[in-house]
Amino acid sequence: MTTPIFLSLVIPAYNEAARISQTLAAADRYFSACAYDAEIIVVDDGSTDQTKEVVTQFQQKSGTPIHLESLPKNRGKGFAVKTGMLHRATGKFRFFYDADGSTPIEELDRCEALFEGRADIIIGSRALPDSIIQQRQAWYREMMGRCFNRIERILGITAYTDTQCGFKGFSAEAAVLCFSHQSIDRFSFDAELLYIAVKHGLQIEELPVRWINSPNSKVNPLRDASRMFLDLFAIRLKDFRGVYDNKTRL
Repeated sequence: MTTPIFLSLVIPAYNEAARISQTLAAADRYFSACAYDAEIIVVDDGSTDQTKEVVTQFQQKSGTPIHLESLPKNRGKGFAVKTGMLHRATGKFRFFYDADGSTPIEELDRCEALFEGRADIIIGSRALPDSIIQQRQAWYREMMGRCFNRIERILGITAYTDTQCGFKGFSAEAAVLCFSHQSIDRFSFDAELLYIAVKHGLQIEELPVRWINSPNSKVNPLRDASRMFLDLFAIRLKDFRGVYDNKTRL
């Protein structure tokens, strides 16, 4: 019988040829020094640049198993993360992680609440007092994030201070429950996942993280922001219709 992988790291990637190799190299160095088994899963979200080729080249020299899942067209970050976490990851613990490596991979060292069973989900937060922001976002992106979080609170979506940090870990059981209900394909999928988790009584712990902003964000301040706000209302409507009620929906 095959021993299960301890940790799966899922990296959604859309046109990340310029920076994915640096992120993979950091993750490979980190996991090579760990006592546990790990795998890296890159979900290429219909990239039009050389992302797939860069990942394929890195696979040949990595000491950590790297699996590449290529989507035929761009479906959105949420869809890419769901594909990796629900359909490709095999780990006892499953994290998704931004391709720009804004949160250093070493933050995994501080996730013992998840590894020791005191939490079902752990979420990186840039808003906690002990968080270290080494490079901030542009002022208008910070304002957009604060407005998004305020609307989340007003609508009762979540009480967490930072839902959009791209560093979140789940037990395998929590991942199956949350991602099997996930329906949002783009950037506000994080808020939906946390809403589902709270609805089903999962234990969530916030983790203050070190964070370094990458200036090449894929979030369009106008187009994506309006869509994200509408998604929050859609979450409440879906809950009213019972979309999130049954325990597991594959």
